[in-house]
Amino acid sequence: MRTKKIFWAVAITALVVAIILISLEAYYVVVAFVVGLLLMGYRELWSLIRRRKMPPIDERVKENTGKSVRNGFIFFVVATAFLMLPFSVRLVEKPDTVQVLGALFIAAGAVHLLSYLYYDRVEPRLTEKRLKLFKTFMLIAGISLGAAIISIFLHNAIYALIMHFWDADFEEPVFFIISVFICPLGFAVGIIGSMVIYFKALFGKAP
Repeated sequence: MRTKKIFWAVAITALVVAIILISLEAYYVVVAFVVGLLLMGYRELWSLIRRRKMPPIDERVKENTGKSVRNGFIFFVVATAFLMLPFSVRLVEKPDTVQVLGALFIAAGAVHLLSYLYYDRVEPRLTEKRLKLFKTFMLIAGISLGAAIISIFLHNAIYALIMHFWDADFEEPVFFIISVFICPLGFAVGIIGSMVIYFKALFGKAP
């Protein structure tokens, strides 16, 4: 009963926020906000539609939900921090703050959903070998993303220093190649490899 009250409290609060955003004509954020909430509350909504009651919540569900909420929050904070960095603005021409915020809502909801499904259904179905391989691919993707951010920063920093001290329009090649070619390739390999293992376990038969 307490969980149901919390769910309806969140739903009513989300409705109020959505109405405020509509009054501000932030329609893109409204759509993204609603999509993000649907991704986060899919389990409760699905149970209410099919069984007209909240899904059962045990210690395992609480632990999985806590971990997935944590992952979604960390993603939102890290992505926001990255987008606030001065050099990141150069990646997008005239970025629209409203669109970026909406995209973050959707992405955070997706991270929460994928995380919950991982802890609830994927991880228990993976053998020790497959789990290590999955974590290796995720590590490759994470290192590639971090290396890309650092390379972009160093490329821009070197370019700015050369312009400041020597007044020369010199494009630094090493970090440019790393950030534009090597890191995206490593990130793609890590993401594709981990997603193949993830979805094979998700839709495969339980051992």
